[in-house]
Amino acid sequence: MHRLTGKTGEDSLIEMSPTDSFNDDVNGYHHHASSSTGSPEQGRSEIDKQKYSKDSVFFRDGVRRIDFVLSYIDDKDDQRKQERRRVYESNLQKVGLELETEDKTESEDGKTYFVKIHAPWEVLATYADVLKIKVPFKVNDIPDNSEIPMNWLSTPFRLPGHIMNPEPDYFTAPFNKSKSDFFLIEDKETFFPPSTRNRIVYYILARCPYFKDECGDRDKKGIKRLLNNGTYTAAFPLHDSRYWTKSKDPNCESERFSLYKYWAKFFCFFKEQPLNLVRKYYGEKIGIYFAWLGFYTEMLFFAAVVGTICFVYGFLTYDDNEWSKEICSEEIGGNIVMCPLCDQKCTYWRLNITCNSSWQSHLFDNVATVFFAIFMGIWVTLFLEFWKRRQARLEYEWDLVDFEEEQQQLQLRPEYETKCTNRKLNRITQEMEPYLPITSKCARICLSGATVLLWISLIIACIIGVIAYRLAVYASFASIMKNNTATNLDVVAPYVTPQLATSVTASCINFVIIMILNLLYERVAIKITDMEIPKTHVEYENKLTVKMFLFQFVNYYSSCFYVAFFKGKFVGYPGNYTYMFGSSKLRNEECEPGGCLIELTTQLVIVMTGKQVWGNIQEALVPWLMNWWGSRKARSHPESLYSRWEQDYDLQGFGQLGLFYEYLEMVIQFGFITLFVASFPLAPLLALINNIIEVRVDAWKLTTQFRRPVAAKAHSIGAWEEILGGMAVLSVVTNAFIVAFTSDMIPRLVYMYAYRTHDELNMKGYINNSLSVFNISQFSQEERPEEYPSWFNSSITTCRYRDYRYPPDDKKRYEHNMQFWHILAAKLAFIIIMEHVVFMVKFFVAWMIPDVPSDVRARVKRERYLVQEYLHNYEVEKLKIQLSQNSNNDCTCTPMIYPSLSKHEVLSECL
Repeated sequence: MHRLTGKTGEDSLIEMSPTDSFNDDVNGYHHHASSSTGSPEQGRSEIDKQKYSKDSVFFRDGVRRIDFVLSYIDDKDDQRKQERRRVYESNLQKVGLELETEDKTESEDGKTYFVKIHAPWEVLATYADVLKIKVPFKVNDIPDNSEIPMNWLSTPFRLPGHIMNPEPDYFTAPFNKSKSDFFLIEDKETFFPPSTRNRIVYYILARCPYFKDECGDRDKKGIKRLLNNGTYTAAFPLHDSRYWTKSKDPNCESERFSLYKYWAKFFCFFKEQPLNLVRKYYGEKIGIYFAWLGFYTEMLFFAAVVGTICFVYGFLTYDDNEWSKEICSEEIGGNIVMCPLCDQKCTYWRLNITCNSSWQSHLFDNVATVFFAIFMGIWVTLFLEFWKRRQARLEYEWDLVDFEEEQQQLQLRPEYETKCTNRKLNRITQEMEPYLPITSKCARICLSGATVLLWISLIIACIIGVIAYRLAVYASFASIMKNNTATNLDVVAPYVTPQLATSVTASCINFVIIMILNLLYERVAIKITDMEIPKTHVEYENKLTVKMFLFQFVNYYSSCFYVAFFKGKFVGYPGNYTYMFGSSKLRNEECEPGGCLIELTTQLVIVMTGKQVWGNIQEALVPWLMNWWGSRKARSHPESLYSRWEQDYDLQGFGQLGLFYEYLEMVIQFGFITLFVASFPLAPLLALINNIIEVRVDAWKLTTQFRRPVAAKAHSIGAWEEILGGMAVLSVVTNAFIVAFTSDMIPRLVYMYAYRTHDELNMKGYINNSLSVFNISQFSQEERPEEYPSWFNSSITTCRYRDYRYPPDDKKRYEHNMQFWHILAAKLAFIIIMEHVVFMVKFFVAWMIPDVPSDVRARVKRERYLVQEYLHNYEVEKLKIQLSQNSNNDCTCTPMIYPSLSKHEVLSECL
């Protein structure tokens, strides 16, 4: 036995001698012909490939399972790639993996080679010990006494028992190769499920070097680098069958078919998700995503119900809307002349033209809006707290309780091991381990943070540019439509207003900018995260998540923040308007005639629904079209000749950021339904409908359109949990400000209780009270309209505008009056009261609900106790056997469970 070493004399793989890897007694295999690891020509001389189905997950012998597949196109002119593959595959064989190559003549395109990889029991057991993979040692003996009242009501939503629980419930412990008879091993071939097998093989592939011992280079290591430099074209584990039919091989589980039948079909949308089967097939990381998405969708149901009730309340109180009646009245709204909305190109207009928008605004801007904003602040806390409990239960059921410690100690990223040349003593393990000096780490973090701030500043600059565009073209659209109403635009003129034209074109420009910046920033974020050299995979994903979310947060929410908190707030007043960039001619944008809240609602509906619909179409259609085109030739072949590895090779690869974009999409949606929900109570309903579709679309594309991802462990949703918590706190603030400053709720209440001119407690006279007066003779030449409407005459000497200022005949003319300050004080008082009430309730609810259910805590303690007890009894029994053997044979040799196995050297970097 010897090590695979470079110049440093260190590596992170376990060297296995050829006799260990292919020992018949140890592995349970017959000794196979050398064609498995030799040339394809030799294999074809021994086996006629046309006599067996190639739609199989086994080697040609039908016994050894294919755990991983590598593909490459042999370029005779590129000797470096050939040498890399030769050395890499030779090193894989040295660490115990068994290889079998399919010649390019057997592939559809006639130029692709496929290298099939099998991990024998010896390799699996060794690395399961290194990675501390938990395996069963005793059937769970704790009775499940949880009974749901009226459980029969959920019968239509249930799935068959063998689908929901594909494996019995066991107590588990980290695998120990030297104590393998302690665990419940019935069959070595099926003891480790395929997801665990491909995880172990990928762990080896990611750390195996492709250099010779005498000319080692520490950077030349891992399948990832070989894929990047084109040595291999793909590396993936196999699906176990076609998704629409079971495998003809009785030894194949056909779990992919079960997932498609019971989970990925859209007509299963009302059924529960088979999360245990998803976890068994795809691994815990993908399983935890679908568990979170399903739980989020369930909780959205309650928010959608309350939001719909609030919307219905606004609809039922439609006729009680006194201020809208005044706006629509010919006697009141028809006689109120409003000041122009822009300089020169815009003219005077009557208030009653905003009749429709004022009625629409009442559907969302009513008393129920305040209640719903408070409710959502509490709902988001309940959602996060109950998810913590659900997550704790999954951590126990999926053997992830101690995963964080294992992750930090064992699964260092290969890039970290390669790039960190410094070593220091680990005080816990007393072994040398790689580390990144603190000076280098600080410099990398500072450079990364500066890069992120630079790109966020670039987004803000683009947003300011779009706002300047809106201000610049509004007057142009008003002039064009006014001049062409009787000629070219007479059909669409009643529907296409200057505001609509400006908004649509600005939204299109903003969309293009978002897409371009997203595409560029994604690559930048990955590069600067790689530059930081995170230690573990979890740390890498968390760093990338924070960078991408900060960018996407500004990118997607900036337009809503602008409309909610900036548009119409800093416009000045007639005769003294505020202009963008100071002395420029870009007058700050005013709200739509119906107010800013209805515009925020419109913006939210368009961005939220448009993004979700386009996202679902893109997620489902693009992979399907690419797969259909890529496999168009192979579909004409018989099923037995279209090999399992070629079928999967024709599918799309599930990339490193596959789940990241799924989480990002849902978290962005979460922001829409929490940060701005006060402006649109139906947002949770739209999100609920989208998520019901999203679950099945994600399941369908993962099961049918993508290669099988490498199984990975994750004990939580990672940094997304902290992001959701931060957005929950921010949502309380944003909704309080929306109710106070964007809606007209507070001004109406102040008028009704303090400024009404009659004894009855109603809103009569509110419209006249909320509009200030301006003398039109005081307009400057630059502000004065170029043309006047036909109804305008010399008797009209004043116009009205939305503000609370003294009239022109007052000595404090055009200054804010006392009612303005009363309303401002009421708004600030409302914000403080609402925030304190909601935060107090949030913290009380979070304190009342424990993060870990009591029964889960008891099961964890029970399992730890049993591990200690059973291990103690196991050692006692082994000692008794040893003593009895010593007394009978007078033998002093050390007992071994597998005396025929040679010892293996485990390098410190694995620990």
